[in-house]
Amino acid sequence: MTTSAVVGLGQMGRGIARCLDRAGLLHAAMDANPDQRAAAGLSQAVGSDISAADIVLFVVPGTAQIAEILEQTPCRAGQVIVDLTTSHPEESSALAARLAGSGVAYVDAAMTGGAAGADAGSLTLMMGGEAETIGRIAPVLDRISHKRFHMGPVGSGHATKLVHNLILHSAFMATCEGLTLAGKAGLEVDRVVEVLNAGNARSFVTEVRFPRDILGGTMNARSRIANLEKDLGLARRFAAAMEGPAAYTGLTHDLLAAALAQGAAETDFSHLFPMFDDLARQVRDG
Repeated sequence: MTTSAVVGLGQMGRGIARCLDRAGLLHAAMDANPDQRAAAGLSQAVGSDISAADIVLFVVPGTAQIAEILEQTPCRAGQVIVDLTTSHPEESSALAARLAGSGVAYVDAAMTGGAAGADAGSLTLMMGGEAETIGRIAPVLDRISHKRFHMGPVGSGHATKLVHNLILHSAFMATCEGLTLAGKAGLEVDRVVEVLNAGNARSFVTEVRFPRDILGGTMNARSRIANLEKDLGLARRFAAAMEGPAAYTGLTHDLLAAALAQGAAETDFSHLFPMFDDLARQVRDG
């Protein structure tokens, strides 16, 4: 299986499509917004007919959007759908069962690594599905990822991603809180980050996110606050279904929902740091 198509050419899909295009594996690419297709800068040989590709990678907001697209552009028997979204495992399983009835294989391959990882072809994938199917599509996955983890049957990849994101985004908000307090105490925030990175409080958030995207003033983490709110909403729903704890998940989701209530859905999430004090007050005061 050597031909692929990418549906969704936003921050993540654009980089994925370019990696496959450079490898000569991209047959087609499409996006609801024609400007996104133009901005991707793909070679002229890349068409828009995804039905002819062996593997169709979806980089859209969620599994629900994939189902809607497939209503308009049905798959053919023998194709493999690779769901790179962050979605609820129940939705993954339902879509996989529906596609199987038409002879279409499905793999949920939730990703992490951000837009920079998509550009570099160095994503980490958390995958659910049949091992044989994942093996067949390895030549394509090799071009977009450096690490892959087969977590189990369909839905396992998305379940893992929800756990990953509730930890990541909660850690980001906790770091925003700590550094907000540091600033109020008259400390130099960048120096505090150096201390965190020299101690046990270090994380991706302190080692990369704050130095690269926030403290330098770029304020460009290449993802919207709405994306984080969606992820935490899914994680909260997942935790409820598992009858498990969701204390940090719930609080982080409340903070992100407060940002959306202020009209910041389309704002880059790096701005959550300067917004944090106000968001915390809003959540505290109800």
